[in-house]
Amino acid sequence: MAQTVIGIFDNTSEAQQAVDQLVSNGFSRSQVDISAYTDTGTNTGVDATTEGSTRGALIPDRHTNTSGTTTEEVVDDTKDVGDSIGSFFSSLFGGSDEEDDRKKYSAVGSRSSIVTVHAETEDEAKRAADLLDDNGAVDVNERAAQHGYAGPAATGLSDVSHPTSDTDQTINVIEENLAVGKRTVETGGVRLKSRIVEMPVEESIRLRQERVRVERTPVNRPATEADLTAFQEGQIELREQAEVPVISKTAQVVEEISVGKDVTEREEVVRENVRRTEVDVENLVSPDKPLDTDRTTGHSGDVPSSTK
Repeated sequence: MAQTVIGIFDNTSEAQQAVDQLVSNGFSRSQVDISAYTDTGTNTGVDATTEGSTRGALIPDRHTNTSGTTTEEVVDDTKDVGDSIGSFFSSLFGGSDEEDDRKKYSAVGSRSSIVTVHAETEDEAKRAADLLDDNGAVDVNERAAQHGYAGPAATGLSDVSHPTSDTDQTINVIEENLAVGKRTVETGGVRLKSRIVEMPVEESIRLRQERVRVERTPVNRPATEADLTAFQEGQIELREQAEVPVISKTAQVVEEISVGKDVTEREEVVRENVRRTEVDVENLVSPDKPLDTDRTTGHSGDVPSSTK
């Protein structure tokens, strides 16, 4: 959203320097207007490229609308009829609720040089305001007060009132009380997390193994009747056996881990400051009336010097 940023400067050279800084920091020339103050008390629109101008020595030229904005067009039109500043700020502060701002800026601007920046975004407007401040833009509120502009009457009440009327007045005595409660917060804890791990183990075992042995013994003897009976085809078989390790696993619980909480209580002293209103009572003595000795010393009527 487009926004208009205004910087008011004491003299033309400061205003011109601010314009140069704006242009060197990315603002286009068409976004910047400058209106210079002369020693004749008029505020004249000039081109921002004017060099060597000083307050009281500026030769006014006819201002041309370089930005095409409505704001600058208002300045162009009103410069020719003399009431440029009032009309210019009227175009910016159009609402009735901004009347005070219009008068305040008009009071300061009529004695100063004005730089107007037509920003296209909020960020650009903020950057323009920072550049104007860095290059010497005046505080409008402070400068308006110096020029005698008082502004609307203040409507707020001060913290301490000094009534001068004879009617009853009341001061409220306020006292703060300390209320201490409890809430539960997390202070830590324990998490148990189980995992499975593997480890190598070794166990020795004795194993038995059989081997078939074949022996041949040469002999030379006559065959007997038994030998002749066995003299036929036959077969003898003898098998070997060996022991091999057999692995099996058994599981057993070796430990139990439990999680529980122990609750303890403790006493803690909470310290804090509380405020209260204290009223000091001062007896006012008229210079035309003798001093009431009993009243001031607290004898007759027993008026306290302070109330708590």
